[in-house]
Amino acid sequence: MDFTSLALVASAAYFLVVVALYALSAQSPICGFYARSLASWAALLICACYGVISSVALRISGYGGLSQWTTARAFKWTMRLFTGVEFVIQGEEHLKTRPAVFIGNHQTVTAKQSLKWVPFLGWFMALSKTVFIDRSNRNNAMAAFETAAQHMRSERQSVYIFPEGTRSYTAKPEMLPFKKGAFHLAVKAQVPIVPIVVANYSNLLHLQSRRFTSGKIPVKVLPPIDTKDLSAADVDDLVHRTREQMMRELVAVTELARSQRVALSSKEASEANGVASGADHRQRAEHRTTQAVAAT
Repeated sequence: MDFTSLALVASAAYFLVVVALYALSAQSPICGFYARSLASWAALLICACYGVISSVALRISGYGGLSQWTTARAFKWTMRLFTGVEFVIQGEEHLKTRPAVFIGNHQTVTAKQSLKWVPFLGWFMALSKTVFIDRSNRNNAMAAFETAAQHMRSERQSVYIFPEGTRSYTAKPEMLPFKKGAFHLAVKAQVPIVPIVVANYSNLLHLQSRRFTSGKIPVKVLPPIDTKDLSAADVDDLVHRTREQMMRELVAVTELARSQRVALSSKEASEANGVASGADHRQRAEHRTTQAVAAT
């Protein structure tokens, strides 16, 4: 059997396993977890391959800067089709701020060095001008940020960084301490910071509990934070202010989403029909809280 035939047989078997697990998920939630997990890996592989091809084609045609955008769009719709997970964005107008350092509570134009060697995904990231950060070597990391700052100024290129440094698996709306790299980069490049807050979605995806269901996840884009005329001496205060603002918004948007049964499974949403009418008052109060936080 040649490689092509073997790949087709393996793909067909993978597909049948996923379909079978989805079929069993109504009786067994654990089957739904594994079905969506396998579907997610398939989506990642498909979009990484697409990213490699599109990155080469776009760089040849002079539009290399669109590589990550087009691949991200493909992944968004593929994941929605394969898993039923959808992101609902508020404050989308702030995404027009360019160039900027976009920061989010952990998920890039920056990535840890080890991802560079992952087949397909690493190839796509390298071809799409990702800046890889070697966390084990501070000098190399700072040099990478210096290169990124120069590129941002000359090419008006934006970057997306997760300042927590690693994923947080907490089921509560919490964030890990922020690392300073993203803020030094923004100050060095003299570009604004645009915080992006994703509601805690442990009700949809929680690895420790083996839970993975479909649903909508709210995302709030906060107003840009100016770094003009700031220096390295201002970074500590900038980190503190930004994290406090994102933390308040994370709590507000997560509580509002859960009270409205947004980031919950279909089963949990149906159970919400029995919630007392007093929840309406709570939703209005949380909505006012969200508006107040966004205005700060």
